Amino acid sequence: MQENFSLKSYNTFGVDVKAKYFTEAETIEELKNAVNYSKDHGLSVLFLGGGSNILFTKDFNGLAIKLSLKGISEEHLNENEVLVTAKAGENWHEFVMYSLEHNYGGLENLSLIPGNVGTSPMQNIGAYGTEIKDVFVSCMVLDLENLELRIFDLGECRFGYRDSIFKQEGKGRYVILEVTFKLTKKDHHIKTEYGAIKTELENLGITHPTIQDISKAVINIRQSKLPDPKVTGNAGSFFKNPTIPLTQFEGLKQNFENIPGYPNGDSVKVPAGWLIEQCGWKGKQIGNVASHQLQALVIVNATGNATGKEIYDFSTEIISSVKEKFGIDLEREVNII
Repeated sequence: MQENFSLKSYNTFGVDVKAKYFTEAETIEELKNAVNYSKDHGLSVLFLGGGSNILFTKDFNGLAIKLSLKGISEEHLNENEVLVTAKAGENWHEFVMYSLEHNYGGLENLSLIPGNVGTSPMQNIGAYGTEIKDVFVSCMVLDLENLELRIFDLGECRFGYRDSIFKQEGKGRYVILEVTFKLTKKDHHIKTEYGAIKTELENLGITHPTIQDISKAVINIRQSKLPDPKVTGNAGSFFKNPTIPLTQFEGLKQNFENIPGYPNGDSVKVPAGWLIEQCGWKGKQIGNVASHQLQALVIVNATGNATGKEIYDFSTEIISSVKEKFGIDLEREVNII
């Protein structure tokens, strides 16, 4: 147990805040001990994964617990299917690389997403036409109310767009310890329809892509437009892509004929990055904070010296300008502490 511990290297924004207490849990028993300590001393608890989806606006006056449970195991179901279980502390991208090294398909479109495995179900992470729910089987959690272990299956997680039970009524009650995925061993479902994957594959001269080729294309695309948090502090996409009624979208097309949208029944998903860029934020910097010059959806700690409040206030200005111009409410994807 450490006191007045700096969390600067534990959040990808690189915001310099302190936790009153800090400890690291490498086993379930250590985790339970830390939780009991917090209860005995009346401390609020913050669980840290990869730190890639969090914005600290102030010091944390409680116990921060770094989840460092590690390990990957497999259960082969048949000639084509394998269950792969990864502990919460495994780095997400390294886990994707592990699956590709074993020629297991299903995660390739999710390459290079920052964070750890344990946080992946919380917001049903997704990219390039794939979401966690597409390959998710179950996750084991620790119930903080009684310190008992529980298994959540696919249906119980109630996955939605960047959403799950762990962000709704289960928020603050459960800690994800491990996640199990069902992956393919040979009959892989190649997804090239979303985003710039087809174009990137053409640039690479690939006409019959493997899952490894898809991963390489996704990595190239992400690296070309997204800043490396190790170089420039950021949390990836800061806002969710808003979903609006079809009637509202059709009304907007009267004034903004080039507005992109992805219909889904009576609603349309609109790219938040496009909305933000149309409001003049792409590449704009105020003080220590900026909207990334290649992807307006990403807010960056431009100087490395930004406070969490500066970043939060910057995002509030973006939300206000998008609301004023388009009548659309942007929602932050990043957790605010």
